[in-house]
Amino acid sequence: MQIDWQALGTVLGVTLAVTIGLVGVFTLGIVGLAKRESAADGAAVSGASAALTRTGAYACFALCAAAVAYGIYLIVA
Repeated sequence: MQIDWQALGTVLGVTLAVTIGLVGVFTLGIVGLAKRESAADGAAVSGASAALTRTGAYACFALCAAAVAYGIYLIVA
């Protein structure tokens, strides 16, 4: 039995990169929603800035959902 260590290392590297990237994008979404909540509490944030922050947070969550859906597609297909 031969183990292809190079292929195993490639899978490990891609997995780590995608996991760290996905967690980072999700964290940006959480931070965006937290800033929106602080803006609603009366902090000095303009309406356009709050709307942009909310839109960015939702875009981050949509990207995470798309990545998860693509992963499920790869597993099932």
